Amino acid sequence: MKKTTLGVIVGNRDVFPIELAKRGRTEILAKLHEAEIDAVIVSEKDTPDGVVSGWRDAEVCARLFRQNSGKIDGILVTLPNFGDERAIADSIKLSGLNVPVYVQAYPDKVEEFSLQHRRDSFCGKLSACNNLKQYGIPYSIGKDHVLSPHSPQFDRELDWFAGVCRVVRGLRVARIGSLGERTTPFKTVRYSEKLLERSGISVETKSMVETVDEINALADTDEKVQAKLKKIGGYLPAHDDVPAQSLLTTAKLGVVLDQWIEEHRINAYAIQCWSAMQNALKIFPCTIMSMMSNELLPSACEVDVMGALGMYAMQLAGGGPSALFDWNNNYGEDPDKLVVFHCSNTAISFMKSAKTGTNAMALKGNPYCNCFCTLHGALKPGTVGFARLSTDDDRGRIVGCVGEGEVTDDPLDTFGTTGVVKIPNLAKLLHFLTANGFEHHVAMNYTPRTEVLYEAFTKYLGWKIYRHNGEDRSLFENW
Repeated sequence: MKKTTLGVIVGNRDVFPIELAKRGRTEILAKLHEAEIDAVIVSEKDTPDGVVSGWRDAEVCARLFRQNSGKIDGILVTLPNFGDERAIADSIKLSGLNVPVYVQAYPDKVEEFSLQHRRDSFCGKLSACNNLKQYGIPYSIGKDHVLSPHSPQFDRELDWFAGVCRVVRGLRVARIGSLGERTTPFKTVRYSEKLLERSGISVETKSMVETVDEINALADTDEKVQAKLKKIGGYLPAHDDVPAQSLLTTAKLGVVLDQWIEEHRINAYAIQCWSAMQNALKIFPCTIMSMMSNELLPSACEVDVMGALGMYAMQLAGGGPSALFDWNNNYGEDPDKLVVFHCSNTAISFMKSAKTGTNAMALKGNPYCNCFCTLHGALKPGTVGFARLSTDDDRGRIVGCVGEGEVTDDPLDTFGTTGVVKIPNLAKLLHFLTANGFEHHVAMNYTPRTEVLYEAFTKYLGWKIYRHNGEDRSLFENW
């Protein structure tokens, strides 16, 4: 995971003790170092004591931020005392940066309200946020109005904000691959490239015909093909029954995908898996997709570009692999449990145990030898996050939902990769999905950071998001 770099503004108002600001500067830099976050901050030579307190300091700070614009993922405003609210807003405005901003204010101590010790950061945060609002600069405020950098809650909020920065920076330059055309019946995966481009997300397309030609042009003895074949052999569990030709073709597909992804700097992709692959190459691409997802290159089936985007966003937020599933079945009479399923290209790290086999659904009316290499297994128990993104073409916006649930250890006897997920108030979620016409696919991740996704999506990307069972801050922030 890429290291986060924050531009840091230490606010200071000259009628308050400068010692508070100087000590706060030292403390916040030590905390960032401890969290392995790089800092871009004015030095004691750039401004008096390395803090921002007035127009001239704001100009200096903004210039430094502009010079480091390629590095800075977000801005941390810390208020060891009241701070100069205008200088803070001017620093950000003049820098020209369009990155997440987090405002943190120190708490006062009841026994230290003398002129030498009082901070008034409680009040200063209100003023700083007032000016940011006037300037049209989006900002994050965390859960506590005042918070000591020495508190465990600050550690959690710093980690949360770093995640928000990763998601925003990653998605604003994301490149999603789309290989092959949409399968005719699947109008459910249609989307608007133009709406994605407004958020900085580009879609790079590749034809299935071109892909098949490139695969067929590769020699069986090609060094890259043989290296990929060896890697597949080490990755796949229980694959002795898989025909050698199926594995070899899968390796060639992997080589072609690697070249495409490298050439176009693709961050995630969606592929036309059936029935084009089945007919043209006599395989399913699930094995190579599983391996790539497991290695943090999200791979979505059925040309679900928005599904791939959801997978990538969850990976940016939490750092672990993502997978794509169908919201597929009820589970008995339990109103808060459902079955998720795919046939499957799921990353092996998601599974309790796995084996390689054929796509059972595709066997009907198709040659047996054409239906390898899918994965079968049960999902491992644990907390998961889920996300679904879609383009609302009628209103010209990107929409979605995020939430969390628990993969249970409930028994399930079926094929493909599947699991039982318990989600409180599931009926409410399903009503939301069906009433608003969402797709049947959902991205899932075992490193859930839905609070990160919600903040990044809504505040900095401007998307309309429903957070299931989450704190609905839109009641306050978008009233």
